[in-house]
Amino acid sequence: MTDTILFLGPEDSPLISWLQSQGEVVIQTADKISSKFIRDSGASFIISYGYRHILRADVLDLFPSRAINLHISYLPWNRGADPNLWSFVDNTPKGVTIHYLDEGVDTGDIIAQEVVRFDLESDTLATSYEKLHKAIQLLFKANWSHIKDGTCQRQNQSSGGTIHKIKDKSAVDHLITDGWNTRVSAIAFSKT
Repeated sequence: MTDTILFLGPEDSPLISWLQSQGEVVIQTADKISSKFIRDSGASFIISYGYRHILRADVLDLFPSRAINLHISYLPWNRGADPNLWSFVDNTPKGVTIHYLDEGVDTGDIIAQEVVRFDLESDTLATSYEKLHKAIQLLFKANWSHIKDGTCQRQNQSSGGTIHKIKDKSAVDHLITDGWNTRVSAIAFSKT
């Protein structure tokens, strides 16, 4: 069965063309959506990947167990903004997670996760970011058929973890001395 998928995120995401190659109909937007937009779109599934808005309950209620997020952190650590950066600053597990969307910020039940390893001396913020995105895309492709048909695993997130807002980054801006080319060793385990 072909679903109409609402892809929330950048229009240049390689996952859009991959989904289309799998026979899926994809509608993409990076704009904030409403329940009216959803009803008008005819979408039956939501995939959020790089989307910058929190979905409200009235939208999520239309998609029970059919709204997922791809997040470049190993949840429950580094929910919210700049997960790659904070995994090094806070020395928390590094990886990627696919989870169901709920009203919280990256708090939904976990579908699949994978640890991603880095070389502290050679990796930069840019290379680590690229590795995380490659890993989440591969994890998604490997799990999509089970996510779509509802046979994927589902587990509650463990308690604890961390969350960061966009404004939190200003406290560690001084560590990012070479922009995206800053080596992760320069920020690793550096408390503010």
